[in-house]
Amino acid sequence: MTLSNNQKRKMKSAARLYAVQALFQMEASSQTVDEVVREFEDHRFGAVYEGDEMQEGDVDTFRDLMERAVDEQAAIDQMTDRALVAKWPLGRIDPTLRGLFRAAGAEFLLKDTPPKVVIVEFVSVAQAFFPEGKEPKFVNAVLDHMAREARPDQF
Repeated sequence: MTLSNNQKRKMKSAARLYAVQALFQMEASSQTVDEVVREFEDHRFGAVYEGDEMQEGDVDTFRDLMERAVDEQAAIDQMTDRALVAKWPLGRIDPTLRGLFRAAGAEFLLKDTPPKVVIVEFVSVAQAFFPEGKEPKFVNAVLDHMAREARPDQF
């Protein structure tokens, strides 16, 4: 079965959402990256919850984001801290947003997706988690700063 470009795009978007959830879960449960990746691939991708089928995620994108986010967490967290205002250190940020910034930072470091696409994709993830809040605008501002630091040549 050949996937359309639209299907591939949706699967990559789903992988980003799953990466944020998995990074949150790792922080909350102290599970290893291998345990969380296996759980998501086995039980979350394409699962059916309350009659709604979850989007199938792009496994390669998911694994790349997870591995890079874990391997480069200190550097990504430092980049995130520099993007946050002084009175909001990363430790005071909602754990879901910490996972989002780590996944997005990982994708900036992977360098295979244009920074503006990464920003749009992760702002959409923020909107999924915080549909009524100001978080998506906050995420946009922080990711813009992170992207300019990670890839100054693309601005």
